[in-house]
Amino acid sequence: MTHRPADASSASDPSSSEWADQTRGLIDGFFAALTDAHPARTGLDARLRERHAHLLDTQRRRVVDEPSRYHLALTLAVVAAYEELSPGTTDEELLPLLEKAFVEPLRPEMLAGVGAALDASPDPFATMVGYSRQREQGYFGSTFTFSHPRDDDEVHVAQVEHCFYHEVLEANGVARLTPVLCAFDANWIDAIDPERHAFAFERPTTIGHGGPHCPFRFLRTTSGGGR
Repeated sequence: MTHRPADASSASDPSSSEWADQTRGLIDGFFAALTDAHPARTGLDARLRERHAHLLDTQRRRVVDEPSRYHLALTLAVVAAYEELSPGTTDEELLPLLEKAFVEPLRPEMLAGVGAALDASPDPFATMVGYSRQREQGYFGSTFTFSHPRDDDEVHVAQVEHCFYHEVLEANGVARLTPVLCAFDANWIDAIDPERHAFAFERPTTIGHGGPHCPFRFLRTTSGGGR
């Protein structure tokens, strides 16, 4: 459920230019982190970008709406990195490196932004649930499918039944990379402090980890919450 929120109270979806800028920033940070981690690989950044461009050119048929354009670019960046770096490196070594490079560049910014929004909210649970609903409706587009086993003032479950990231990775023969994208969500999950914000979050499994779906569960721990 990868995305880059400016803060947890955002009320509108990004425009196409904002989407493009956010996606470009994610990919640039990812490739830069990989290049910094492999100083001996001369020209690595250029090769990553060339491979990424080729993958995008050959798989544009997967774009069915505006959100999928950016989801595809992000997912294929991970594929490009894996293809470029996997020769001579085991998955046991490479996958943690990919995850670290994918997650860490934006982590401080996201933790601070989401944490500040929740701290400022009179009802952090309602703020986060509203943000989740808004992103589900506008950000993810038609290539993701959601269900809601429970949705009330105490518990909100946004359950991903079909994940475009996993679909693309599976089609490229690297479904084992899906957890790399799953890991990005820790950048906002870790900003939730159940004692401070009066709600907890659970994600017991994901499609990428072999589960049948990805249940994102927000559970109020006390009435109202917030400050």
